[in-house]
Amino acid sequence: MEYCTLGRTGWKVSEISFGSWAIGGTWGEVDDSESLAALRRAVELGVNFFDTADVYGDGRSERLLARLKRECGEEIHIATKAGRRLDHQYAEGYNRANLEEFVGRSLKNLETDCIDLLQLHCPPTEVFYMPEVFGILDDMVQQGKLRYYGVSVEKVEEGLKALEYPNVQTIQVIFNIFRQRPADLLFEQAKKHQVGILARVPLSSGMLTGKFKKDSAFSKDDHRAFNREGAAFDRGETFSGVDYETGLQAVEELKQICPKDMSMAQFALRWILMFDAVSCAIPGAKRPSQAEENIAAANMPALSKETMQQTRAIYEKYIRPLVHQYW
Repeated sequence: MEYCTLGRTGWKVSEISFGSWAIGGTWGEVDDSESLAALRRAVELGVNFFDTADVYGDGRSERLLARLKRECGEEIHIATKAGRRLDHQYAEGYNRANLEEFVGRSLKNLETDCIDLLQLHCPPTEVFYMPEVFGILDDMVQQGKLRYYGVSVEKVEEGLKALEYPNVQTIQVIFNIFRQRPADLLFEQAKKHQVGILARVPLSSGMLTGKFKKDSAFSKDDHRAFNREGAAFDRGETFSGVDYETGLQAVEELKQICPKDMSMAQFALRWILMFDAVSCAIPGAKRPSQAEENIAAANMPALSKETMQQTRAIYEKYIRPLVHQYW
């Protein structure tokens, strides 16, 4: 495993880390024993950073990570998120009373007195123009409830605005072969501010594994079945906002340039690691075998300049018109 310094925290985090949305819920059926096996295998292979949220399975993934941390002591860092427990998203909901309630619940789920890293969970854009919200987080750091805080964003604009707040340590953003815009400006600015970048949805909801077909079916409780048009939350979270048929077309061309010694998932993850502003990618895994495949990408050789150019050409041909200016 390779490690990268996460912003100004001083932490050395695994370049391939672990996103725990899938083991919480809305990705189809999951089994806690299998999820724990995947988490343990990740630790065995050198993963030391885990990302979760209070709404993933209504705290389910936080509780699984608390159990994992009990087993392996202080060797791992757990980042969680707050804000999506609001009945509906509105800027005024990010007030002291609500944030204290959300943080208190996560402290209990994670079985800790201090959260390693708290991230605002894709709040409305207006929140990034409300310095009082970041002041509340500063107070929580002073109170010892948080070690550090950051933000999870939908839009590049939000990430750029977040950089104006001096104690923001990390920005979590969708970044993958289908969502390349963050590399245009956000990454450069994040490096200047020494802010870590967490690349989420790195496999574009599984599309970039190359395993889906036109007739692939998803269960009713899987967001890939019910959120393609944004019915439940931002549509950019599902297949990166790319319509299913176009995604399949682009993946077929990507398969033609995928290095022979890599799976498509490993190719997609290795592509992300070619950007030095990225602290880590956070793919999910519901089984140990998925964790193993993902983690192996960290030790694979760099992609060639030609492959990077070909990947960009496929993005320009199929994907850019659909997503580039939206997020």
